[in-house]
Amino acid sequence: MEKMKRIDRRLVAHGHILDYYEDTIEVPNGNIAHWDFIGHKGAAAVIPVLPGGDILMVRQYRNALDRETIEIPAGGINDGENPYDCAMRELTEETGYSVDKMDFLISVCTTVAFCNEKIPIYVAFIKGEQGSQHLDEDEYINVEPWKVEDLCKLIYAGELNDSKTVAAILAYKDKYCR
Repeated sequence: MEKMKRIDRRLVAHGHILDYYEDTIEVPNGNIAHWDFIGHKGAAAVIPVLPGGDILMVRQYRNALDRETIEIPAGGINDGENPYDCAMRELTEETGYSVDKMDFLISVCTTVAFCNEKIPIYVAFIKGEQGSQHLDEDEYINVEPWKVEDLCKLIYAGELNDSKTVAAILAYKDKYCR
């Protein structure tokens, strides 16, 4: 396959969690194309597993969809933070639980056509008691235990369609629920 060549990347807008660019690309036949690119600062996620095997999910409103979603806990990586520490922080902030260690499960790129967002996903096996959530002032999150089988039913019914959550649940089921 012949290579594409980026000639220019122009910042169009700077946001809180992402930047919007217009790229100028020379395609293999010499034509010039203009493509949108979203530069994302990075994120991490975690599957919190309770001692009985239920998975803690977070229910929250998502503005882009104008509805509530059920997702695994996740969030953006802060400056100077690594993905593992981000996932640990998000687990505690969103669910009130903390753990000593997590296992890496998979990494997903959410929208490869126009965005570089990559989300490493970890598994946390909960052993302790739940503490309090530490939500941002604009976050309203309910924590709900779910059975893996019920989450898979929602996935295959098209009712649970957050990409990181779908990939995480199916990978977790394949690796840990045999």
